[in-house]
Amino acid sequence: MMTNPTATTATTMRAIVQDRYGSSEVLRPALVARPVGGDDEVLVQVHAAGLDRGTEHLMTGKPYVMRLGFGLRRPKNPVSGRDVAGIVAAVGPGVTRFAVGDEVYGVAPGSFAEYAVAREDKLARKPVNLSFAQAAVVPVSAGTALQALRDVGRVQAGQSVLVVGASGGVGTYAVQLAKAFGATVTGVCSTAKVELVRSLGADRVVDYTREDFADGNHHYDLILDIGGSASVGRLRRALEPRGTLVFVGGENGGSMTGMGRQLRGLLLSPFLRQRLAPLMARERAADYETLTALIEAGKVVPTLDRSYPLAEAPEAMRRLEEGLVRGKVAITV
Repeated sequence: MMTNPTATTATTMRAIVQDRYGSSEVLRPALVARPVGGDDEVLVQVHAAGLDRGTEHLMTGKPYVMRLGFGLRRPKNPVSGRDVAGIVAAVGPGVTRFAVGDEVYGVAPGSFAEYAVAREDKLARKPVNLSFAQAAVVPVSAGTALQALRDVGRVQAGQSVLVVGASGGVGTYAVQLAKAFGATVTGVCSTAKVELVRSLGADRVVDYTREDFADGNHHYDLILDIGGSASVGRLRRALEPRGTLVFVGGENGGSMTGMGRQLRGLLLSPFLRQRLAPLMARERAADYETLTALIEAGKVVPTLDRSYPLAEAPEAMRRLEEGLVRGKVAITV
């Protein structure tokens, strides 16, 4: 039985766990067995972990289709977290890119803990100019933004880009990355976050409580829909006749698959001059290495709202659920 969540031993560690799906109330501190990596895996001593929407989905078990891979009735891995930044504690015999003592960041399932195991191909060396907390909020969100712009959106210098949901975890990186690629960027956010989005380098900011980005006065070569609430028709009205719309957010895509809007876009796209494309984000070390170069060059800076100690991870998740986070939140270990 899990006991005092502070008295660790050589084979146990503190972690944030859940034994059922639900809201932030299902998260709790506990003592669990320290993980052991495989041949091509790295054991990371966690210094910080990032909080993202994917972690929230794993917590709630929604959309339901994801339970086929992560556990039908309860999570297969009871330890929460995905983003990680820390120091390599051990490496498997097949690992060639890292050694004990290296500072790394990337994706390690179960990162809300003192130790987590990551595949070698999902880790990169931590940017030298970032703290562990800053680095921990980069991989999932910035990697998603990079793939949406570069791989799916095929962004080009001189294009006009609209980022819907510009103040969130993915959005704050999308604005900066689009600028780094030479685009003119418009960000959409709420009144309270206008100055944040402007500080990221957005050329124009639309406060959705006062202005409609699809009013017909502006059209864009590329739209990233991260907010997930605008209809496909409304997004298309803001798109150039041969522009590209990338579906990044799926918050209103339905409880079953979470892909309702993406599927409608895929069905429509062959009959349109506009290209409507869903993003299926992947976790790749090569992308984190690209981001490291941009971060160390000063072109991308993580927007870290605040950090919470490990025991307060449930409170951090509650703030994310309630939409109170500006940019990203880190959990420090």
